[in-house]
Amino acid sequence: MSYVTPAEFATKMVDAGEAKAKMSTTDTLIRAYMAGAILALAAAFAVTITVNTGNPLVGALLFPVGFCILYLLGFDLLTGVFTLVPLAVFDRRPGVDMKALWRNWGLVFAGNFAGAMTTAIFMAIIMTMGFTVAPDAVGQKLMDIGHARTVGYAEAGAGGMLTLFIRAVMCNWMVSTGVVAAMMSTSVSGKVLAMWMPILIFFYLGFEHSIVNMFLFPIGLILGASFTWSDYLFFNEIPTVLGNLVGGLTFVGAMIYATHYKSDVTTSVAETANMRVTPAE
Repeated sequence: MSYVTPAEFATKMVDAGEAKAKMSTTDTLIRAYMAGAILALAAAFAVTITVNTGNPLVGALLFPVGFCILYLLGFDLLTGVFTLVPLAVFDRRPGVDMKALWRNWGLVFAGNFAGAMTTAIFMAIIMTMGFTVAPDAVGQKLMDIGHARTVGYAEAGAGGMLTLFIRAVMCNWMVSTGVVAAMMSTSVSGKVLAMWMPILIFFYLGFEHSIVNMFLFPIGLILGASFTWSDYLFFNEIPTVLGNLVGGLTFVGAMIYATHYKSDVTTSVAETANMRVTPAE
């Protein structure tokens, strides 16, 4: 069977966190760059579908294709390393300390942002015929999204910022569940199916994903939307990053680590201690 039990994938999570923390700077940046670029393209794909069909559910149903591609290619999102790398710190894996954690997070953030910005520039050129005409319908939609999810939150005051933060928490609850779900199977089809479901939920419900937003808001600004870089950073990106960190680490990483990794290690030790060799009669 291709199904991997919680005890097994909990160990895989900690192992993955250790490997990512120890990865070279070059590999970390390349993998983060490609993850940001691919996820941004998936966001452009989903918004285009929504505009062309008038049905957001269709866009949400197809958006996970980008996440599946980047995961299967071994690329890294900030939302994923928020969940996995701390587990290696918790487990006191050799060579994985807070310095290694912050290094990994910083490099992945930079790589994701650069990749998403590359896709934003490419798509802006496409939507404006090389900046010679006004943005097309998809471009207008992206501009509207950027305004609503920056200035819109700011105008609502504390309630708006609380809503933004909670949406970010719930986003990485689902996205990191997708990362972990891919470890539940040893087959490609099983991994894709397991990833697809939580990613669909996050996108359709409009939760805030820091890397998707690295595309949505910069492209809006490039196209001439009526908000600023300060609006984007302070009324979306920074709170979203913090919410994603809380959601992934708390609701996924820490929970699975606490109930499966540690308890199963204890159970395994107990079972080993109770094993007896029965003499032949």
